[in-house]
Amino acid sequence: MMKTIVHFLFPLKPDNKGYSLFLLAFRLLFGGLLLVHGIQKWMSFAELSQVFPDPLGVGSSVSLGLAIFGEVACSLAFIFGVFYRLAVIPMIFTMGVAFFVVHGGDPFAVKELAFAYMMVYAIMFVAGPGRYAFDRILAEALTKKSPSRTD
Repeated sequence: MMKTIVHFLFPLKPDNKGYSLFLLAFRLLFGGLLLVHGIQKWMSFAELSQVFPDPLGVGSSVSLGLAIFGEVACSLAFIFGVFYRLAVIPMIFTMGVAFFVVHGGDPFAVKELAFAYMMVYAIMFVAGPGRYAFDRILAEALTKKSPSRTD
């Protein structure tokens, strides 16, 4: 009993099944939430592209396109764990721009959701996708030793 409690409180392997299931649940939850947000932007692209903030100075349409990329394409990669850490970077960046630039002068209550997402994605970047991700399959395939060749 004590060993179980100690193992639960102080896991030795961060890649164990329970930890990986926890990371998968977070990927599904927070990837899904941002995905829905991005799909709403995508569905309203024509209207939003006229009024979307241009914090990077690249034009409203391009800024909206970059936000949609970070919220749709990268969320899908985040959920499935495909090129996971590369996918999380635009998600963190998008939320950082929303928090620090777009809502920079707003009260914290207005920008706290962007901050919460940014922190979750930053923590998930460090934690990694866990064992239930396509990246694990890719890593295993890439690290298999190919038959020796003599040229």
